[in-house]
This record gives sequence, structure tokens and C-alpha cells, in this order.
Amino acid sequence: MKYFAISAALALGLAACQPADQAAPAAIDAPVPTVTRYDAATFFMTTSFGMADSAGFAFAASDGRILISSDETGVYNAYAVDPVSGEREALTDSTTSATAAISWFPNDDRVLVTFDGGGDELNHVYVRELDGRLNDLTPGENVKAQFIGFSPDGNDIWIATNARDAGAFDVYQYDTLSYESSVLFENTDALSISAVSPDGRWLALVRNRTSADSDILLVDRAADNAEPVLITAHEGNIAYSAYTFTADSSALIYATDEFGEFSQAWSYDLATGERAPVVTADWDVQFVTYSPSGRFLVTGINADARTEVTITDLQAGQALALPDLPAGDLGSVRFSRDEGSIAFMINAATSPSNLHIVDLATQAHTQLTNALNPAITEAEMVDAEVVRFASFDGVEIPGIMYRPHGASADNPVPALVMVHGGPGGQSRIGYSAMIQHLVNHGYAVYAANNRGSSGYGKTFFHMDDRRHGEEDLNDIVAAGDYLRSLDWVRDDQVGVIGGSYGGFMTVAALAFHPDAFEVGIDIFGVTNWERTLASIPPWWESFREALYDEMGDPATDAERHRAISPLFHADTITKPLMVIQGANDPRVLQVESDEMVAAVRANGVPVEYVLFPDEGHGFRGRDNRITASEAYLSFLDTYLRGEGEAAE
Repeated sequence: MKYFAISAALALGLAACQPADQAAPAAIDAPVPTVTRYDAATFFMTTSFGMADSAGFAFAASDGRILISSDETGVYNAYAVDPVSGEREALTDSTTSATAAISWFPNDDRVLVTFDGGGDELNHVYVRELDGRLNDLTPGENVKAQFIGFSPDGNDIWIATNARDAGAFDVYQYDTLSYESSVLFENTDALSISAVSPDGRWLALVRNRTSADSDILLVDRAADNAEPVLITAHEGNIAYSAYTFTADSSALIYATDEFGEFSQAWSYDLATGERAPVVTADWDVQFVTYSPSGRFLVTGINADARTEVTITDLQAGQALALPDLPAGDLGSVRFSRDEGSIAFMINAATSPSNLHIVDLATQAHTQLTNALNPAITEAEMVDAEVVRFASFDGVEIPGIMYRPHGASADNPVPALVMVHGGPGGQSRIGYSAMIQHLVNHGYAVYAANNRGSSGYGKTFFHMDDRRHGEEDLNDIVAAGDYLRSLDWVRDDQVGVIGGSYGGFMTVAALAFHPDAFEVGIDIFGVTNWERTLASIPPWWESFREALYDEMGDPATDAERHRAISPLFHADTITKPLMVIQGANDPRVLQVESDEMVAAVRANGVPVEYVLFPDEGHGFRGRDNRITASEAYLSFLDTYLRGEGEAAE
């Protein structure tokens, strides 16, 4: 479970630096290989594309246009893509709030979209009317809403909102013509809403007792009482969650780690209660979806930080044949309404996600977008490699290595350990403008998946429970030692960088292992666990118990939270620090970073603090990401590599 995690695309960026007062270390004289250096904008002026929600309609009813989100203007908006030419029509035109496309309406060209208030995470669901107006279906100052699906007749929209109770999400149905709403299910126990069957009869709910133990409950809306019924009675720690229902609403497809280290996909027959395996692998099953008719089954496996997707034709009993496609991970598979075509994204470390379409009858394939900035080529990017090392106690730690072109024993380079969000996130292979910008300027980046990371089995995932900031932090320190052991890395120029939980690990490394790294960059990071755990957003209520089980309850574990919080040990920090904060962050409050910066500056240590007034827990605006990456580079050139001038 990713409580504080934010993706690299959102989290890892920054803005103009504050002055510091320490002289830079001496510059090195090592020769620099011939590599064209690009500014951050070159890497971020790629276009990020995202597919419409899997529960909705990706293809328009009238003409088959594909609904996507795109940040080509610098802010995410909804677009319609011509399936033949790839031409895009902007459906929204926000210049401030990142707008995500959800779905076309079942029978016309209206569109559902969602956006929040500048990063406050209070998303509302809007109808984009045919004349372009946006109509808020879920108004309210503190309301958070999420699209679930459409009724089978297309007459109702199902949306979960916390309008009744800030800590619980009820399910409402909205008439698609009048937009009048009524309660479909009142969630009095604040359970997590996971799925609604296509026929609208069944709701799958999850009770998260701990990070290792959860249950699925089903609501049969056709029953007299329509109360949640537990279907996963068990002893010990078993984690259950729901993927989806079958297209004919006869079975629930759910996840369980009951039978080994990894989550498998099983079916639960809604009439008989019989269970059967659907997908098993030596890795976690990430997702299971069906085409509208149920003929095609789409599954994704998290195979060593890559996604392996299989599309099975259940009618033919075999995997669907696809034409030769570009290298990368295939994802966000969406079927046309007649199931004659599929649209999907392909992403790679050297190429941002692009939208593709394949005609299943003719095997004709078209790439509909070109996300990469034409000013740079894929050959100039650095590919990613999965690399493992033995940590301080022998535990094998996986990670993603980005090695700059020209790095060698004769030309060693500075390096960064990058720490993902979480607790429980995972660094995965894919395009990161921030990483490619740093690597292009000669910084190696090793994205470590310390113990406690997801994707490597439940034993590994739970190795840091109630021990955050201990062995997992030691893994990050060991990752720095591993980098120093490589002959192509400068052993006196290794820093640490991380976002969200990774930001906590970054500052904790500087506080509790003051000689382990030369610099640290904290991006939206937790530094005071007492405050953070006491002030989590109310809409996290469905997994508050699980969060407290993993991290500790602030009512009873305050002593430990204080012990691992860098804020209360700031006097030990002696290495230059950069801190990034969003003013609208509902998870890590601005006051937390304000106090951390003041405490470290009191040591006479250089601290560069960048506050974004229009961001929350992660970056949503491209301009902010560009400014952030330039600031990272300037900070690192000054205090890690020693090529810049120290700020006065």
C-alpha cells in the first residue's frame, strides 16, 4: 500500500533556489566525454499522455475518437484523438488545475473529467457538456469524488463521494440527463470502495485491517438487507483486494497472497461461492480487466520493475496476436466498443508513453502520438538496467541503474541514490524527464528498492513494518556504499534524493548517518512523523488502521515517531540540503518543511528551500517541474560535483 507515494512524473522536480553561505568544494579535472548537454526543458517538453479510466468508455460513441489526458500545453487537459490521423482536439483548456479525462458518455459525446484545487487532492467529477461548459456533479468545499462506472443501460453514472462523511465514501448514482443523484450505497463502516459489477447489482468493498491483512466484503443490492457480507474469512495475515468483476457480472476477480509470496488473481463465483485461480505467476499480478463483452482478458504482471501484459482471447483460448510493436512496456489497454480495435500506451526508459492503436482484424498498427521532444533522440537517452547488491546484512536489494554515457574508470562520475515514495512504493523502469536530465549532465542515478518496497514478495514488503527509518534506511546507506564500490563512480561524490517517503529517507540519512552522503535533496518529504500521522487527510479513513499498524499509532507510538523524525535531530545534519514543498500539500504540511529548513540553517549548513504556491503533494505543472530540475542540477553542480559557484 502506497500511503505517501508520489510518482516520479509528479514528485521529482523543483524551483528557484534560496541563497546559501558555504563555499563550494573544489572542481575536478577529470575529462568530460563528448555528450551534448540539454536543459531541463528539453526533457520535459516531451508530452505526457494518459488514457481514460478503465471503468469508462475510451472510444467515443459517435466517431470512435479516443479520450486521453495530455500536458502538451504545460498543464494536463482532456483531448479527443482521431484514431486514423492522430489529430487531437482539446476538450478542456485549464491553465492551472491538472485535468484528467475519465470517460465518454455511453450514448453521446459528453465527457467526464476530474480535477482538484491546485493539488489539495479534493477531486470533483465534472461533465464536459457538448458546448464545452464544465458542470460540477459533486460540488462542495471539502468533497472528494471518484468515478466508478456507468449503469448497464447508460442512464446513470456511479460516483463515490465523501459528501456525507469526510472519512467515508458513499456510492451515488447520477441521472445522465438531469444529473439528479440518489444514494446507491451508504458506506457507514468507511470501507474502501473497490468495484461495482457491470450490472450494478454487486459492490466489492475492502476492509484494510493492517498492511498485511485485509478482507473483501460483498454487497448484493438485490438482497433485502443489502448489507456487506464477508467472503474472505481467514486466520493469520492474508491480504485480499478486488481487481474487477467479470463482464457478465457472474464472478468477482480478486487478489490474494494466500498461496505464496506474490499476489495471484482468483475468481469468486457470485452464485455458488466457488473459487478458482485465474492468473498466477512468480511476480505480483498487477491488474486484471475484461473487454466490454468479456471475450478478451487483459492481465499485467509486475515482473522485476517492468509490466508484462497478456491479452487472451477467451473465445479462441489463446493469447491475442499483435503486430511488432516498439520496445517498452505496454499498458492502459482499452477496447473499442465493437472490440474491433485496441488502444494502448507504450512506455520505455528512453521514450515517454505514446498512444497506439491496432485493428484486430487486419493487424494494422498506428502510433498516434509522438511524445518525445524532437530536439533530442532516444539514442541520446540512457536506458535503465535492473541491478542488485547485497545490503549491510546480506539482504539482496534490487534497483534501477541509469549510467551516463561515457562513464568509466577513466572518467568516473558523481552519483545519486534515489528513494521512492511510500512506504511500500517501487521504483520501476520508465521514462523520467528528471532522471534523464540529471544523467545527461553526468550524474549516475540508482533508484533503490529498499526492503519494504512492493513488487518483490510479501516477506520483503513487510521487512520494515514498524521499523521505518531503521533497516530500510540502512539499505539506502548501503546503496551509497555500493555506488562507491563501482570504478566508474566518484567515491567522494555520492548524494541522496527522494520524494515523499523518499524525502523522509533523504533527510533521515543526513541526520542519522551524517557521513554517508555528500548532499541530500528532499522533495515533499516527511520530517515530523508526529505531525504527519496526526494530520492525515480524512479521506484516508478506510486505511487509517492499516497505516497506523505499519507506521505506528501517534497516540501510542509518539516516542518512536520522534526518534525517527529528522526534525528532532536536525543538529546532526552537516551536509548541504535542498528542500522542496508544495503550499497546498494535504499530506506533508508546509509548516513541516518550514521548521526543518530553519533547524538545519541554525547549524550553519547550506539549505536551499523552494516553496511552490500552486502545488500539492507532487508536481502537476510542467513549468514547475522544469524549474525544479534546473534547481536540482544547480545545487548538485555546486555542492556535489563542485563546478558551480557557491551562493553568496
